[in-house]
Amino acid sequence: MAEVYTVKVEEGREASNGKPSVGAVYRCIYAKDSLLQVPPQLHSPWDFFRDSVKRNPNCRMLGRRQKTESKEAGPYAWLTYQEVYDASIQMGSAMRSLGVNPGDRCGIYGSNCPEWIIAMEACNSHAVTYVPLYDTLGPNAVEFIINHAEVSIAFVQENKIPSILSCLERCCSNLKTIVSFGSVSSTQKKEAEKFGTCCLTWGEFLHLGSLDCDLPSKKKTDICTIMYTSGTTGDPKGVVIKNEAFMAEVLSIDQIISLTDRVATEEDVYFSFLPLAHVYDQIMETYCIHKNSSIGFWQGDVRFLLEDIQTLKPTIFCGVPRVFDRIYAGINNKVSSGGALQSALFHYAYNYKLRNLEKGLPQHKAAPLFDKTKQALGGRVRILLSGAAPLPRHVEEFMRVTSGSTLSQGYGLTESCAGCFTAIGDVYSMTGTVGIPMTTIEARLESVPEMGYDALSGVPRGEICLRGVSLFSGYHKRQDLTHEVMVDGWFHTGDIGEWQPNGAMKIIDRKKNIFKLSQGEYIAVESIENKYLQCPLITSIWVYGNSFESFLVAVVVPERKALEDWALEHNLTADYKSLCDNLKARKYILDNLNSTAQKHQLRGFELLKAVHLEPIPFDMERDLITPTFKLKRPQLLKYYKNHIEELYKEAKGTKA
Repeated sequence: MAEVYTVKVEEGREASNGKPSVGAVYRCIYAKDSLLQVPPQLHSPWDFFRDSVKRNPNCRMLGRRQKTESKEAGPYAWLTYQEVYDASIQMGSAMRSLGVNPGDRCGIYGSNCPEWIIAMEACNSHAVTYVPLYDTLGPNAVEFIINHAEVSIAFVQENKIPSILSCLERCCSNLKTIVSFGSVSSTQKKEAEKFGTCCLTWGEFLHLGSLDCDLPSKKKTDICTIMYTSGTTGDPKGVVIKNEAFMAEVLSIDQIISLTDRVATEEDVYFSFLPLAHVYDQIMETYCIHKNSSIGFWQGDVRFLLEDIQTLKPTIFCGVPRVFDRIYAGINNKVSSGGALQSALFHYAYNYKLRNLEKGLPQHKAAPLFDKTKQALGGRVRILLSGAAPLPRHVEEFMRVTSGSTLSQGYGLTESCAGCFTAIGDVYSMTGTVGIPMTTIEARLESVPEMGYDALSGVPRGEICLRGVSLFSGYHKRQDLTHEVMVDGWFHTGDIGEWQPNGAMKIIDRKKNIFKLSQGEYIAVESIENKYLQCPLITSIWVYGNSFESFLVAVVVPERKALEDWALEHNLTADYKSLCDNLKARKYILDNLNSTAQKHQLRGFELLKAVHLEPIPFDMERDLITPTFKLKRPQLLKYYKNHIEELYKEAKGTKA
């Protein structure tokens, strides 16, 4: 019999008093007797850092590539644990000298670099709550967060200072000090002074502090960070995370890796490129700090991402599906352009290893020498993690087979302090799932009758609800929103899951994105979009419908090469942009989308009646997607309103 990785700790119950039925409560087997608790001697994430410095002060901690004389990026240069500790203490002391006290809020704005972590640890050292200001939310959101969280001081990347100054007039009642990660021009200083705000270079600020200062005592209940999530509608929400939740998450990662793999040590190197403004990367970097590992930063330019990886040679790599997809495509292209023999050998080795993994053999026994993607990631990777969005099954299988390292897909939200479910890296049967609950939480499903999901059926399906130590403490100044998602101690994630026989969870849908068509049929739009995305002719799709119309239309970003190849075959000489307006091209893509839909058994009313082809991918600049690439539906509708109206007219015209 197949192994089961969860245990039931409470029975489900039928629907009553207007409340839907709920399924049984489960924990993972590693927490069957009790959920992980933070030990009494730990009070704040600062303790992780302080203890690592005591253990190994001369270990390499933070590295970035040095620019050579020819302005190219050279090798990584490193700061030791002791050097980062001293800088953090001095920065913390400088904050206190300006009247920033424990519990006050400090903004951090910029892409990943050593200064980001030093600013974060400076806040931790004095129990100051740090508030990441998003790199990708644009100046309005930055202004909103500064005012909403009452941020009085902000550490800001040099090239972000103009963006802060542009909104200073509207947030200077809160923001009194700006500290650059690097330098500041005299014009910038003058501009800030006009609004009564002081703007300092990193060096100037450092000199205000001293190494000889008393650190305040800290409590598990102190607020560690307020992290604003972009939200697909309305203003960003400030997710309040206390020290205890943050530390519990880090300790849970350590516990699960120690039971199923090899924990990180000072020999390990982590590649930092996922935004530190998100909880996923903050937790991972704090885990590395807790284990004395090294963290190397990317240059911040996606064109040099793979080159940075080759130079750093990380052992731990956290990616998002987009990155793994690029690696997958790159290796596939290499194999197919290498001729028939190379292709045949690759597929033979691939299938041999896949069979071994399916039989349950661990990575190191399945065919350890077959590690094509390991080289693409620098040759030393041993732990791969994927989060932030679902990893397509074929890409996950490919990475597990060809990387020579364990791969775990996880699932989490800012509200669950990053991962709340994780697949066990060497358990191949968890492919295509997000695995089992972390050791800090328990989970249950709640039925969603209007979508036909029943948490008590033979295959339990419903909204994923969580309870435990690593959850957030509410939305800052938004008790109303907190009460919507926290009911009877259970956090309602809005995601629909399905328990698998081995105890793993599979995400199958999203609760919120449902609407009715005029004939009363419910449309679960994300699930439909995921089916259409399997069509090789497109890269993105936004499906639209409303309760006044009886059918669906869509805006589609085509796969450029596929469309251009089709045009060549049909002797069309137009450029890509004009092709997107070509009626024949639109019909070609629409027909292919609908045949993909039929292959995946979509119902008649879920088929598309018309599509608009968009040559430019959906992007954050036009506010059409969130930083984790989720569609912002209200904004898409506003942006494409005229096209949508045209599509409905066109489709009705052909019917009449």
